[in-house]
Formats: sequence, C-alpha cells, structure tokens
Amino acid sequence: MTVLIDKDQGILSPALVPALGDARGDGREIAIGLINNMPDPALKATERQFIKLLQAAAGGRRIRFQCFSLPSVKRSPEARWHVESEYSDLSDLKRQRFDGLIVTGAEPVAPDLDQEPYWRDLTDIIDWARTNTRSTIWSCLAAHAAVLHLDRIARRPLTAKCHGVFDCETVGSDPLTRTATVPLKVSHSRLNEVAEADLTRHGYQVLTRSAKAGVDVFARQYASRFVFFQGHPEYDALSLQREYLRDLGRFLARERETYPGLPVSYFDAATEEKLIRFEKRARHQRHPAMASELPALNLRSDIAAGSAAAVLFRNWLDFLAEDAATPLSLR
Repeated sequence: MTVLIDKDQGILSPALVPALGDARGDGREIAIGLINNMPDPALKATERQFIKLLQAAAGGRRIRFQCFSLPSVKRSPEARWHVESEYSDLSDLKRQRFDGLIVTGAEPVAPDLDQEPYWRDLTDIIDWARTNTRSTIWSCLAAHAAVLHLDRIARRPLTAKCHGVFDCETVGSDPLTRTATVPLKVSHSRLNEVAEADLTRHGYQVLTRSAKAGVDVFARQYASRFVFFQGHPEYDALSLQREYLRDLGRFLARERETYPGLPVSYFDAATEEKLIRFEKRARHQRHPAMASELPALNLRSDIAAGSAAAVLFRNWLDFLAEDAATPLSLR
C-alpha cells in the first residue's frame, strides 16, 4: 500500500501517486514507512489512524506513505490476504529511501519478548533503522522490544493494566514537544512498562511523563533519531472503547478470567456508574449473551483524542524536512 498524503487535496489513491521526487510546496515529499504489526482486529484501523494523523500534521507538505508488516506476525487468513494484497513486501523496505519509519507493536504470544516468533525480524529492523532512517518512531510494545534489544532494558509487569487517557507533562525542552500545550492527553493501553531510572541510566532522554502512567515519550540519538512512545499516539476517540469491549467480550466468553478495568479518565461519570452496575451482574451471570445488555457508552468531553499526537507528529515532520535539506557533510 502506497498512498500520497497532501493536506490541500486530501489523500490520493495509489493510482494517482506520481513518481518519487515529484513534489510541490515547501520542498520534496517526505517518505514515511509504517511497519504495522497490530493484531488483526486493529490492522486496518491502525492504517487509517496513522494516515489521518500524518494528514493533520502535514501542513503544506506532501508525504508518501507506504505500509509493511513483519511476515512472522501470525495472521488470520483474512488479515494475511489483506497484508499480501495491500502491503509492500518487507524486503522492499531496504531497497528504498525512507526519511521516517513508524513501527507498531504486536499482540504478545510468548512470556518474554525475545521469545516472540517475530523477534528476529523485528531486531533486524531495529538494527537497519539505526543507520538508514533520519528518525524512527517505536510505538508501545515495539518501544519495549527496541530498548530490550539495544540496551537489554527489560520491561516490568504492572500490577494493573495501564489503560486510559493520561495527562502528561513535558520534560525539559526538545524540538519534538515544541508548541505543545500541557497537559498532553495521551492514550495508554499496556500491561508492562520500562522504568524511567533504567532509561536515563542508559542515556535515553525522557521527553514527556505522566504522574499516573509514568514515562510517555523518550528518545535516543543514533545516526537516526529514535523516538519511543509507551502510549498509542495514533488512537482515535473510540480505540480504548473498542479494546474495553473486546476484553469484556472475552471475559463473558470465558476466554479470560479477569474482568477488565474501566479505562482511566475516559467514560463520563454516568457511563462509569452504569458499567460498574453491569460488572456486578456480569460476574454472577457470566454469559456471552450479556454483551447485548450493555448500556449506551458515552465518553468524557475532554479526552482530546489525537490533539497531542498531532503536535508531536507535526514537529517530527518538521525535523525530517529540515534534516533532509541539510547536506550529509554538515550533519
């Protein structure tokens, strides 16, 4: 899948994408690759979310956006067909020039990250991106995998899932967080974390943090600038709701034993009260058919989905454009 993102004209179909280098506006187009390893139910949504996010951040720039996925990520037949028919082959990644790369996490299937079936493919991408991109973004589980591979920083299990919308503050001054209005509201959905003390001890720069969720964004400079998100910058307003309903459905179907907690600062107060009452019934009457009895779900009015990510990604594109204009001898 290759699309051209042009804010003035919307998103052009692959058939309308001109040859590489045919750009208008403030310089040549920026080439962005997405290695989308999200689980099957979120595969297409993740494509759309990152396209929408980059479109909002593009300004007057033109972005060439191309999708890939690790072949070792297990897929259903339908999802595998989508990847094989719509995505570029991962082997093409190393034969092309990309200014920026975005790598998502995958649903874990092994007790340890370095035992995942896709571990070798993922670490190969980490090593390649260090010297072959201007900057790479590692999201959620991909961030945990990258720091484990690079510096043997092991993630730590949380006592409860970090799930919700969290207020984050900027730490110090960095071009990536320039003009960001704090607090930044960021979606997190994870069972593990990498600790700030471990990161700073190994030379990582913490850019944003939350009092409740811990480190949010951090970075490290190689030949490429690596930017790590423990959260999900791409999530839209309903992403956490879809995850909550998925986990609730698994509980009712006895596919998981723990009842999912409510996402933090996400549903409005009236919805939370209804869901708490529903939980009491569901624990006693546990049956898949109960899903049809869920109350209407309303979100808080102040979750500001995507607003923080739009600022960070606009600054990221600024960095890519400025760096692209700098001769290699002066970098």
